[in-house]
Amino acid sequence: MDLDSIKEILRTFAEVEARGVSPLYEHLALQAAEDDDVAGLLASARDGEVRATLLMATAHRLVQADPIHPLSRYYPSLGGFDGVDSETWPLFRSFLLERADKARSLISSRYTQTNEVRRAALLYPGVARAAKEAGGKISLLEVGCSAGLLLGLDRFGYRYQCDGGEQLTAGPAKTPVGLHCALDLAPGAVAPKLPKKLSVLDRAGLDRAPVDLSDEDELAWLEACVWADQPDRIRLLRTAAAEQAKHRPRFITGDGVDDLPSAAASLEGRLVVVTSHALAYFAAPRRAEFVASLAELAASRPLWWVSEEFYGAGLETVLPGRSDLVGDGLATLGVVRWEDGKAEAHALARTAPHGQRMTWLPL
Repeated sequence: MDLDSIKEILRTFAEVEARGVSPLYEHLALQAAEDDDVAGLLASARDGEVRATLLMATAHRLVQADPIHPLSRYYPSLGGFDGVDSETWPLFRSFLLERADKARSLISSRYTQTNEVRRAALLYPGVARAAKEAGGKISLLEVGCSAGLLLGLDRFGYRYQCDGGEQLTAGPAKTPVGLHCALDLAPGAVAPKLPKKLSVLDRAGLDRAPVDLSDEDELAWLEACVWADQPDRIRLLRTAAAEQAKHRPRFITGDGVDDLPSAAASLEGRLVVVTSHALAYFAAPRRAEFVASLAELAASRPLWWVSEEFYGAGLETVLPGRSDLVGDGLATLGVVRWEDGKAEAHALARTAPHGQRMTWLPL
């Protein structure tokens, strides 16, 4: 990819994804978008992996390895308290370029792998709806699972704070992982009824490079992929990782399209396939192939797809023409099943990217 295209990716990330969410990453990405040397580091990325988040994760990982460097004072994840100022970018630039070889090595060998635990609070109502329709135990298959933390969603506790002070709770009462999510109601919407528990028969994660959290270096990379000025996300990641160590899921290394049928065949019973901000990493033709593969699998067994993706990467294929689901930096939670080869899709909610908020839609 040429340098101008890389710069545009960095600029778009700063203005669309980081703005209003991460002051640190917005600032760094905007500056990097004007800097040939820093932006050029991303030229080492594998095809399709040129992402601002990969550059930020690489820098985060290198600061983790050198926590006494002055740059760390801008990284709350490492105990820093300083906000963005006139020294932030010069320190970041010199730090990264002094370690350019190490940075290129990470960029050329790693994927951006965020396992945002709070997204379980977004997925839970969708999986619960699929389980209710299934009428019994379900098996979970997460495509693009990273470390598979979302596969433990039935073991987490949930507290949804609604307008007017009402709270909805779900999941087991005693659990180390408790998730909080604001729940707004769109005009005409009624709050969902959530079960206290889900009955999961089996579970597995399919990923091109599953993350083994028993490997300290792999865990450190996963932490580095969390935005550095959001340390609460890292603390939650560590808590969920410790809980997962007691209930390790099964991982399948493979392609999300080519290996989907064999991964699905390894799970018995009614199957719920879950994707959460994974399909954006697929090229558009591969996303269409993914949905076609789901439809083919659904012809021979009960199958539901719970999609928590940006509309264009997820539901648009099976629920076209929904301009109301585009924009605002929000994704869409949806549930899809197939009857006689025809997709029956429902958009349930608009969702914030890191699981902090959802707006329930009228059905």
